Amino acid sequence: MIRFLQVPVDTLKLDTVFSRTPSSTYSFWVYNRHDDGIRLQSVRLRRGNQSGYRVNVDGIYLDNANGAQTNDVEIRKKDSVLVFVELTAPEVYKDTPTLLEDDLLFLLESGTEQKVLLQAWAWDAIKLYSPVIEKDSVIASRVPYIIYGDMTIKEGAKLTIRNTSLYFHAGSGLEVYGSLNTENCLMRGDRLDRMFSYLPYDRISGQWKGIHLYASSKGNLLIDTEIRNPEYGIICDSASIDDAYRLRMLRCIVHNCKGAGVELNQTYALLENCQLTNTLGDCLKVSGGHAEIQYCTIAQFYPFSANRGAALYLTNQYAPLERFICEGSIITGYEEDVVMGSQKGEGVAFNYSFNNCLLRTPKVDDAEHYNDIIWESMNDSIQGTKHFVTIDEENLYYDFHLVPESPAVGLGCY
Repeated sequence: MIRFLQVPVDTLKLDTVFSRTPSSTYSFWVYNRHDDGIRLQSVRLRRGNQSGYRVNVDGIYLDNANGAQTNDVEIRKKDSVLVFVELTAPEVYKDTPTLLEDDLLFLLESGTEQKVLLQAWAWDAIKLYSPVIEKDSVIASRVPYIIYGDMTIKEGAKLTIRNTSLYFHAGSGLEVYGSLNTENCLMRGDRLDRMFSYLPYDRISGQWKGIHLYASSKGNLLIDTEIRNPEYGIICDSASIDDAYRLRMLRCIVHNCKGAGVELNQTYALLENCQLTNTLGDCLKVSGGHAEIQYCTIAQFYPFSANRGAALYLTNQYAPLERFICEGSIITGYEEDVVMGSQKGEGVAFNYSFNNCLLRTPKVDDAEHYNDIIWESMNDSIQGTKHFVTIDEENLYYDFHLVPESPAVGLGCY
């Protein structure tokens, strides 16, 4: 009788990995269901040590000096062994992910050979370690960048990033003392693997620090830029206000932050057609200064804590709120009231207006501050999550385009 091992997988799929960067460890069991022991003459990788895969079988590493194999592995009757697989992919010299495969071969003493296909996508990347931008510079690359440590833009320098993805390692961020200009960019954490089989790390907040615009920073322009899964999205420090925007964002997404999404402290900012969504802190916090919000979607459906912040928070506690204008926007969330504020008292400017917006907040009779408002309540047939195409709270997948029947059609960023 020919005996076989029971291997529950015929293909072990690893996630996409950056070249020259170790992957997470994957594992599977190999069972001997027979009443006699089975001896494996060898366990080896078909491509030897050329593919970058590393394998441990029952505590024994496949020895690269011996052709990436080990010999004489015994699996006792009704027993099993655990196989661990890791990958450090070599460079593939392409600007798109490339399929990288190898076969893990189990050769029984009987001559029977069984295999498990190891499969991953390898992606070349440019690695930068605590880069400092001291003069005007441009990054434009189809190959992604991985940032280890903080990327710092010195005062007086401007960094322009076009058509590029930046993957920030844990604890890394973008420290801006000069100017940041981006167009068609993605900024996110560098974990490409999964926390669970259904849940990529990319859907978990707090994967990297975020963007900090210091008081000396000015002339920041972000266009078609997505910032996701950081500690905070953008913090803009207080500075003297003049006629020029310190921060302008056009068609940008700030999503899934462990702190605030966008925090504006006594600054002059313009946000147009932006999506600010799902933050443990406030999606948008305006503390004094001058801010204009035009046709934005601000939705507070942060899934990891019920103690989440507001969708919008206005305050003059630390600086006068000289002017806040919100037009054509959607501001909604889980709670009954997601438009919050705190006022210091008389004599300190607290000037705001909402025009042609959907607001999830109790209705007020205040024509000075509110004009042409759709007042959303929990009793509406379409409210909260029901405005949007996909709010998948189990798999943490979100699409904030509006469904056709939403009363907010014509508002927001889409």
